[in-house]
Amino acid sequence: MIINPEQVPARKGTSYPEAFKHLVSGRTKKRLGDAAGLKNFGVNLVTLEPDSWSSIRHWHLRQDEFIYVIEGPITLVTDAGEEILQAGEIAGFPAGEANGHHLINNSDAIVTYLEIGDRTAGDQVTYPDANLSAKMTEQGWQFGTK
Repeated sequence: MIINPEQVPARKGTSYPEAFKHLVSGRTKKRLGDAAGLKNFGVNLVTLEPDSWSSIRHWHLRQDEFIYVIEGPITLVTDAGEEILQAGEIAGFPAGEANGHHLINNSDAIVTYLEIGDRTAGDQVTYPDANLSAKMTEQGWQFGTK
């Protein structure tokens, strides 16, 4: 199946609770994996406007994550601190590794990256910097407090 990413609808917004939505208001995703009918992993083409976050810093109990930067630079924030990722560079986050991470666009230009993650059932997400937790259910992500 051949898919033109330009024809995949862009989705702005988040399933985060209202108090956290503003943090990712400059993020837009195109769900390429869904457009291709993939069931076991997701592939998102993500753009971040200047001064935008990819997510609240987090880590997954059961799902791996992989980032490939298409247009950068972009700042990767982990438990180890901040690093700059350039176009062509990657970052990976194995499931169960308690290393909270997210991306911030500190540049003056829009940045673009691929976000790839598996869809292992029963995943749980920890947000080390927020009074927030999440669990994947059959109805989707369910958020609560720590």
